[in-house]
Amino acid sequence: MSQLKEKYQKEVVPALREKFGYKNVMQVPHVEKVVLNIGLGEAITNAKALEAAEKDLTAIAGQHPVVTRSKRSIAAFRLRTGMPIGMKVTLRGKRMYDFLDKLVNAVVFRIREFQGVPRNSFDGRGSYTLAFREQTVFPEIEYDKIDKVRGLEVSIVTTAKTDEEGRSLLELLGMPFSRE
Repeated sequence: MSQLKEKYQKEVVPALREKFGYKNVMQVPHVEKVVLNIGLGEAITNAKALEAAEKDLTAIAGQHPVVTRSKRSIAAFRLRTGMPIGMKVTLRGKRMYDFLDKLVNAVVFRIREFQGVPRNSFDGRGSYTLAFREQTVFPEIEYDKIDKVRGLEVSIVTTAKTDEEGRSLLELLGMPFSRE
């Protein structure tokens, strides 16, 4: 069992039950999945971009990504329905907890001038999205071997009903939120 899952069961669940007054353990929110996403607008003109992003995402997540395709045509972007425009990976279970542990304890502190992650990036239903400007903050990515710096989006989907519950869950798991 990963350290983060153990921490969740031994520390987070009792703290959340006390704070929000849950009567049943099953009411306590938990992390359902983590989705990593790289948008590749350049894939329209550069076919090699997909391969490079796939390699990076596989190294970061430890799991093979799937290609996301456009849902509709947009003439201004020279985009047709079904064209590849990104890659995503969905992590659950042990891999999810291992990734979250790495994210909370190592990755976010590698960001330049780190002041904490934004507190307001919740979606209204307890899920949190964190955007990175470059994939090089992850220790698996070697700066010399990347072809281009790409942005990366990490969505942490929880079973929390409100943003306050989701924020409390992530704070107790060790997410370093900013002060404001």
